[in-house]
Amino acid sequence: MNQAGAVTPPHLTTLPIRALTVDDLRHCADLSEDRGWLREEHKWGLLLTAGRGYGIDAPDGQGLAAGCVVTRYGPPGADPELAAIGMVLVADRYSRQGLGRYLMAYICDDVLKGVPLALHATPYGRPLYEELGFETTGRAEMLRGVFRPDGATPSTVPGSGSVRPATAEDIPGILRLDAEVFGADRTHLITRLPAFTDRLFVAEDSAGELTGYGAIWPNMDTHVVGPLVARDTASAQALVTALAATTERPLRTDVDVRHEGLLHWLKDRGLDSVFFNAVMTRDIPGLPGDWTRRWAPLTVAAG
Repeated sequence: MNQAGAVTPPHLTTLPIRALTVDDLRHCADLSEDRGWLREEHKWGLLLTAGRGYGIDAPDGQGLAAGCVVTRYGPPGADPELAAIGMVLVADRYSRQGLGRYLMAYICDDVLKGVPLALHATPYGRPLYEELGFETTGRAEMLRGVFRPDGATPSTVPGSGSVRPATAEDIPGILRLDAEVFGADRTHLITRLPAFTDRLFVAEDSAGELTGYGAIWPNMDTHVVGPLVARDTASAQALVTALAATTERPLRTDVDVRHEGLLHWLKDRGLDSVFFNAVMTRDIPGLPGDWTRRWAPLTVAAG
């Protein structure tokens, strides 16, 4: 005890780390808001069910001192082929006291030891991740704004092919395409898209073969475009155009900076650059799969 008789709280880096559940959703949203982020309860709900959350209860009894989510990818029942770490947050009153490093070291070296890892890092978090063995292997640009269509018909793809709303019968094809493009099995995430998103569209060629898919989902006052998978720029643009036609909210998305054509096109239609995230990986040279057909993630928090 101190001289006033109050109990001295335990050292932060000895506090227990526990699994988070959907019952912790409000505390996770509170933690986001505490750090100046949006509450994003809809996204937290997906991440806590499709992935696994880890957190540290605040010693003052006020919610969470820190938290993060881990989304594992690979065949069901097997060791993960890849895991994405996201939503790494420390309450402002406990910041700069080693709590983020403590939580991340536990996740990387205990929970996911030997598993290839990926994350999207802000400039603020990047130095810590580098110290933990992550390397920058790419960049993504966040865009936000009211989409201005150019008069293109949302249901057509220039050249050949079409875009249409997805049906239940499309899910197996979406799963096959996604595994091919992403480079790992994401069944537990993709099968949640019909319930999680407001719109899910597919692109197909003139023979009816599925060549891409895209979705928008509600996030506070915006609609997020993602995931976005397409065989070429024209198909990606057609999917975005069709999705944008279903909402009056501003759009938000994160695009791999190598897709310069799509980025320029989106900016010409009203979306502005917000900031850049570094794509970082550990124990793997870069994200697996085919980046040329992977245009935007569902959310950077899930890789």
